Amino acid sequence: MVANTDTDTLILGIGNILWADEGFGVRCVEALNARYDFDDHVRLMDGGTQGLFLLPWVSSVSRLLIFDAIDFGLEPGELRVMRDDDVPQYMGAKKVSMHQTGFQEVLVSARLLNDRPQQLALIGVQPEQLDDYGGSLREGTRRRIPEAVEQACTLLREWGVAFREREKPLASVELIGPGELDMASYELGRPPQ
Repeated sequence: MVANTDTDTLILGIGNILWADEGFGVRCVEALNARYDFDDHVRLMDGGTQGLFLLPWVSSVSRLLIFDAIDFGLEPGELRVMRDDDVPQYMGAKKVSMHQTGFQEVLVSARLLNDRPQQLALIGVQPEQLDDYGGSLREGTRRRIPEAVEQACTLLREWGVAFREREKPLASVELIGPGELDMASYELGRPPQ
């Protein structure tokens, strides 16, 4: 995967959708993409658990917005928004999965290369459950997706990023990842119709 040098804003959902609340970040970026249309200078991406493979993308943008499940030590389902220098410390504060170590390394590597985004934000949720392979988001975590999307819209407006609400939200087969992995199809155990 080669980073697009025309992209100045990256909206990244990280995590593993196969491990319950671990998939929060990916589900948020899907929900944002389904509801809003962005110009060509903005890229929405399912970063999954790619770790250092995301470095070319992160180091080529001036603005980076991350969605993720983070153990803040809060009540399950609580949202937090972190900005700029606060983001790396929370990405590795209390790891809930291997991808966080990898992504913290991405941010540190970008900083060492002097290619760290000038504007950086993390919208994180305190997960309820992670050790349920094959399970979907828990209800408390799922209910926070709309609020996380609204927080993202507020941040993007502050950053001057243009976007518009779609007349009709995207169908699951038009989302960022494979249709079989959209939340509704995944939970039903069958491909989208």
